[in-house]
Amino acid sequence: MTAPRLLAEFPFTPRFLEVDGHRLAYLDEGSGPPVVMVHGNPSWSYLYRNLVTALCDRYRCIVPDHLGCGFSDKPQHHPYRLGNHLDNLDHLLAALVPDGPVRLIVHDWGGAIGMGWAGRHPERVAGAVVLNTAAFPSPRLPLRIAVCRWPLLGALVVRGLNGFARAAVYMAVTRRMRPGVAAGFLAPYDSWRHRVALHRFVQDIPMGPAHPSWSTLVEIERSLATITCPLLLCWGGRDFCFDRSFYDEWQRRFPAAEAHFFPEAGHYVLEDALAEVLPPIERFLPTTGTTP
Repeated sequence: MTAPRLLAEFPFTPRFLEVDGHRLAYLDEGSGPPVVMVHGNPSWSYLYRNLVTALCDRYRCIVPDHLGCGFSDKPQHHPYRLGNHLDNLDHLLAALVPDGPVRLIVHDWGGAIGMGWAGRHPERVAGAVVLNTAAFPSPRLPLRIAVCRWPLLGALVVRGLNGFARAAVYMAVTRRMRPGVAAGFLAPYDSWRHRVALHRFVQDIPMGPAHPSWSTLVEIERSLATITCPLLLCWGGRDFCFDRSFYDEWQRRFPAAEAHFFPEAGHYVLEDALAEVLPPIERFLPTTGTTP
């Protein structure tokens, strides 16, 4: 993978923690109240690079790369289930932030993983920023994602042609990425072997009770009722996957949440609307100084 110093807008050096015999990479930048940023698929900690730069003078920014993603190890025969990722985050935060309040920022699969951690430790969550994600079952699965789950064809598209990560640098934004930034998003996923988690994430979307991760997702959904911390929603309105219906569902479940809808931004809302999203986040975080 490309060295960190060669990636656009990424002046950080990853650190590593061994989890279940594998190296889990993470950023740990700045000092102050901890803010944990949890990414999804097919991104990695690079997604949060500009938030880290903006916040690390006031906060301790902890940004893990899920196993199989970013600078983390990419074992070929790991289960890569939702429960595994949740356990890995639990292990990491037990090592880095064993007590005290934590603020969360979650996106895509990071919603289920990060809010799953919050459901396990609701007394420790001081606030949560939710960006284009879900932490509850949905019957909606866009065809362009469903194709990546099909036997044989899915592996060819995702792992052979890099069709999932490469498509995201175009489909997940409404503003064209600079080439260097697009290269940064793609850097960890430069071979069949290095795309194993991207495919497993797609396969792990639980669409019904027969799926191995369905019960985990349902447990996470139930745990949302225990989360009473302040919530901030910042949503890209032109997300082909997590569309307006997900935003509305978050508001239904958390009617007191502060909500901002950016109609011209895509799934990678931090890429399309950073200048608009950053101010509400910077206003929100200082109000979350105590646990619920």
